[in-house]
Amino acid sequence: MLKSLKITPILLILALLVGCAGNDELDELSADSGEQQMYENAQRYLRSRNFDLAVRSLQLLESRYPFGKYAEQAQLELIYAHHGAFEHEAAVEAADRFIRLHPQHPNADYAYYMKGLSAYSASSDIFARFLPTDESSRDMTHAREAFAEFAQLVARFPNSSYAADAKARMVHLRNLLARHEILVANYYFRRGAYLAATNRGRYVVENFQRTPAVADGLAVMAQGYILLGMNDLAEDAIEVLKLNYPDYPALDKNGKFRSDYSLDGPERSIVNQVTFGLFDPPEVPEFDTRELYR
Repeated sequence: MLKSLKITPILLILALLVGCAGNDELDELSADSGEQQMYENAQRYLRSRNFDLAVRSLQLLESRYPFGKYAEQAQLELIYAHHGAFEHEAAVEAADRFIRLHPQHPNADYAYYMKGLSAYSASSDIFARFLPTDESSRDMTHAREAFAEFAQLVARFPNSSYAADAKARMVHLRNLLARHEILVANYYFRRGAYLAATNRGRYVVENFQRTPAVADGLAVMAQGYILLGMNDLAEDAIEVLKLNYPDYPALDKNGKFRSDYSLDGPERSIVNQVTFGLFDPPEVPEFDTRELYR
């Protein structure tokens, strides 16, 4: 314990020295540098992936030479520098600023692309970079923003060199958003909120066609309607599931929906029925066939 207490101040001092060295280096390089030299310094920081110094040097370059020949390029590269420094909101703001100032710029499509990329990257926390996590279990706010930004890029610049990558990312994001809805539906099942779960499944089926999660969406609907006592609607969902996904795990060889709480399964408790599934919920299966329908 005593050793740790002695080492900690040393580490703090070293960190401060490194930070000061970076400050001194930037100040020394920019003190008497001309526009071209400052731009070359910024390029050196970018090549060495020293994004913090790259951000500061590009900002300094623009502030000193706002109408210089490197000003527009500095604004564009600042987007990338912020993104590389994991300053995703700053990257989006820098991209918005570039688009606002230069809407007809030949590289405006890059700014739109980086907006989408930065919005999507913002959904990953520090632990997600090093530990395996289920993307679909995270907050989807940034994923929705990223999808909208990529969609705008593809609509405005269909022939952009970034369009193909943006489309591929949109497919991934769409699958992610659909899978998130299924996870939420499973959560509602566990809570006994059958109507809410059923609505999530229907939302996937209606709004995320051609995604792997549609199969689970239909199964969620079937299970939800069964638990709500809406047998006709359950049969309809099962028929569609059987027609489109005959090998779905919840269907037996005869196409019958297998569930501990199927159409002819055990009855729910009186408490569960009179409270519309809010209390005393039975154990229900969770639906996740992403390994089968990729």
